[in-house]
Amino acid sequence: MIWHILGYTLAVVAGIAIGFFIARKTMMSYLKKNPPINEQMLRVMMMQMGQNPSQKKINQMMKAMQKQQQTK
Repeated sequence: MIWHILGYTLAVVAGIAIGFFIARKTMMSYLKKNPPINEQMLRVMMMQMGQNPSQKKINQMMKAMQKQQQTK
């Protein structure tokens, strides 16, 4: 009886540990493929679109993007 409980407990702990490492690896590869946008990337995008971005405009767009992500 005790061996069954010990076996189930070890199986649950092992499952949690394996799940954590799989989720971590998946998230790391996702962030490598799709990095979050920072101010430098936003500035380059705006310059490619023909706009001359000011720091104020970049800050406004960063706040808008952060607000958008929080509502999801």
